[in-house]
Amino acid sequence: MSKDDFFRKELVVELRRIELMMKKAETVEKKLYYFSAAYGITSRTLRYSFAEDYLLADFVLNTSYNGLMERFKRLRSGDTTVELEPVHFERIQEGLKMLADAFESETSVLVPLERILTAMYATTGPGNYLREKGLLNL
Repeated sequence: MSKDDFFRKELVVELRRIELMMKKAETVEKKLYYFSAAYGITSRTLRYSFAEDYLLADFVLNTSYNGLMERFKRLRSGDTTVELEPVHFERIQEGLKMLADAFESETSVLVPLERILTAMYATTGPGNYLREKGLLNL
């Protein structure tokens, strides 16, 4: 097995584990905690086996985590204009599963990353507004 195959397989295993752990987690805090591991594994993978798909995944996962954390912090400070709903995490989990599948089959990562990024964007003020208008569907 080549070095690149080894790191790709490790990435797939970890993304599947993260998705499962997020599903099992009962609190938003734990879901966010497990989700942070997604960009952790893409970042590590990049260091040993560079691919543009890994870079793109790392950027989207990191950006999505930071966006969710920003919303979480706002909620904790009393700003409840946009809630973190189960559907946001369900779509992210679906996206992680699809991302693992895409890396495993060496197909495009665009659709899974779009699913994850859209779920996070729906937790922002503009994204939630678009959702309320019916223009952004989860």
